[in-house]
Amino acid sequence: MNRSEAAAPGRLLSVLGLAFGLAGSVGGTIGAGILRTPGLVAAQLPSGPLVLAAWLLGGLYALLGAVCIAELAASLPRAGGWYVYAERAFGRRAGALTGWTDWLAHCIGLAWVATTAGELLAALLPSNLELSGISPSLLGRLVALLILALFSGVQLLGVRAGGASQELLSLAKAVAFLGLVLVCLLRPSPFAADASAEATTLWTWPAMLGWQQLPLAAVLALQAVITTYDGWASPVYFAEEFSDPGRDLPRSLIGGVLAVLALYLLINLALLHVLPLPLLAASPLPAADAARALLGPLGGQLITVVAVVALLGLINTVVMAAPRILYGLGRDGLLPPFTAAVNGGGTPLPALLITVGSAALLVLAGSFERLLGMGAFLYVGLPLVGIAALLQLRRCEPSLERPFRSWAYPLTPLLVGAVSLAFLLGALCSDTLNSLLALALVAAGGLPALLRRPTPSVARPDAG
Repeated sequence: MNRSEAAAPGRLLSVLGLAFGLAGSVGGTIGAGILRTPGLVAAQLPSGPLVLAAWLLGGLYALLGAVCIAELAASLPRAGGWYVYAERAFGRRAGALTGWTDWLAHCIGLAWVATTAGELLAALLPSNLELSGISPSLLGRLVALLILALFSGVQLLGVRAGGASQELLSLAKAVAFLGLVLVCLLRPSPFAADASAEATTLWTWPAMLGWQQLPLAAVLALQAVITTYDGWASPVYFAEEFSDPGRDLPRSLIGGVLAVLALYLLINLALLHVLPLPLLAASPLPAADAARALLGPLGGQLITVVAVVALLGLINTVVMAAPRILYGLGRDGLLPPFTAAVNGGGTPLPALLITVGSAALLVLAGSFERLLGMGAFLYVGLPLVGIAALLQLRRCEPSLERPFRSWAYPLTPLLVGAVSLAFLLGALCSDTLNSLLALALVAAGGLPALLRRPTPSVARPDAG
């Protein structure tokens, strides 16, 4: 099912392969969250084996999700992400709402990640370079805007340049985190005596506090873990641009999750080696505390650099992926036709400018608390849409060509769907206001697409 690299006007280039797919999955998953989340998990499960078990279970959940979505991605290799599956399974209105929701969540996430990276980079500047009259907050936003402009420039060069930058940044990210792991594991912990004195107590924590408290603690820990695994589905946004999607998309999704799982377990092992569990549980940024404990003040700067590398790789992934959502909606007549225009390098140019421009406005607005709460709710619901689409298409289109099939169907999608639904309901109950606002924003933003009269679209490249 090899495709020609040449593309007709207005079409994407089918030039991506497995290396990009793995880089996209890793780059879309690993951000700065892994530097912080181990402390949140340890606060709920202050026992070494239970902490590692939580990260393992979260990775297995992501793996089962990847197995389910791999079937959809290989069967429907079209640009647009979750929109493609919702539209095929449930119709135009469901597809429009899903696409708008997905794009909106991407813009919110992109603005927040760019702002965070800008603040970290601004903090690394020497004090004598600070500009008079510019507050640190404003300087961070200016740096964030420069980052968005930089990655937009890379995308303007075309999909090959964007893919190469993603592979390079994901490799740099993996090397940076593995270097952090090696530093932690190869150097003796300065807290070794304290850790050995507390070992007996910590390993028997469940029995001491009562097993009845363990389920709630486990749920809270898994919520944090699963959130840190979010982003593994990034390759599906480029499904149409793989030269062999039936083979490479499943490998990218499954291989990417396995790589992230292994790295997350190594990071937690390293942190457990350096920090006593009470200190790990109380730390808002345990990776920084571990690095400072081993390397002194230099360790704090090292973690800042690692965080920046992680965030830059994530920014590149989102800047590439989000315009493909608008492209898919525009090509199918759910947005104005100009949103489906593609430049000579295979980049959806108008969609890129709309996406980055929207993220830049959010960066300048500067207040993310409510937006992040809304975005978190949206991100939780999207995989559930994919699982529902998988079940519906298996029922309604049994003859659809499926180069890859979900393992242990229907048990796997039902299990993943049940967990996703539980998390969605949990988000609705724990943050009701932001969840309702998110639903209102989805309804308001999706209304124009619902009312717009569809225009003829190109033939669907479902079979590659």
